[in-house]
Amino acid sequence: MNWKDIPRYRLANLPTQIEHLKNLSDKLNGPNIYLKRDDETGLAFGGNKVRKLEFIVADALEKKADVMITSGGIQTNHGRLTVAAAVKAGIKPVLVITNDAPEAYEGNLLLDKLLGAEIHFAYPDDEQLTQQEKHNRARILGEEKVEEIKKKYENEGKNVYIVPRGGRSIPGTLGYCLASLEIYQQMIESKNHMDYIVTSVGSSSTIGGLLIGKKLFNIDTKIIGISVSRPASEIKKLVLEQAESFINHYNLDIHVSEDDITVFDSYIGEGYAIPTEKGVQAIKTLSETESVFMDHIYTGKGMSGLIDLIEKDYFKDTDNVMFIHTGGSPALFSLDSIKI
Repeated sequence: MNWKDIPRYRLANLPTQIEHLKNLSDKLNGPNIYLKRDDETGLAFGGNKVRKLEFIVADALEKKADVMITSGGIQTNHGRLTVAAAVKAGIKPVLVITNDAPEAYEGNLLLDKLLGAEIHFAYPDDEQLTQQEKHNRARILGEEKVEEIKKKYENEGKNVYIVPRGGRSIPGTLGYCLASLEIYQQMIESKNHMDYIVTSVGSSSTIGGLLIGKKLFNIDTKIIGISVSRPASEIKKLVLEQAESFINHYNLDIHVSEDDITVFDSYIGEGYAIPTEKGVQAIKTLSETESVFMDHIYTGKGMSGLIDLIEKDYFKDTDNVMFIHTGGSPALFSLDSIKI
């Protein structure tokens, strides 16, 4: 298969750079830490979702979509970038937010509004539910709302394209499958091998694409996921389903098994999008040592996991460990009530 033959709508500034975080490495006195700057992909403050959206938008355009609908939490990076990509492609963006409507729009949600998205809210009003239970229920309500809006536009004669939450789809997976090839080429060019790649995990499409790419391009690097929302068992199931669909779709001669998937799920805290003390500390540490901003929903929790693993001597001092900065800094501007 020639990857260049697959329809692609160019949105990202690629390749993104790999930076050595010398100050952080010295502070932690552990392995050599590197940062893959996928927060600098260029579209609407950037982020990892731009890679996925290049193939998702191309698929939507091939299907002559008039309307693109997706869903996510109130500070969803995926939502912001899906809206931005739809605007660039001339498709009407509709966003379902699985939270209560706030009194004021901040962070990513403010950007969604500025981009001209049609915004809807879906959230349970049962006060007896825990935060995590509300989040889980809100996902279901969000999917129902997406279907309701889809039917409305179809009744008006519109072609509607639904982007799954987080971009978890075959086109989305392809974005990070090819990102692994980009990383491999950068390692060859720099003559600097990465022993580990660490990434935050939400919907699982980023780590799924990386694992498929590792197999496909025979890359000798261990992939580690730090969950920000789900138990490791659930993520592994999602990755295996995703890999099977992708491999079957493209008829690839590779196999991804549960043994290939390493995920740590002890850094979630009280639930998705709820800041953790260690996550906020990781945000401060990266800012103070490297002038790099991370967010409290994904990258801050992911980096807190990496720092904890380093402090527990999970890695050797001679290892090269690369963290993928998946973006999300606009969410920082919703943190007024958090002590930084």
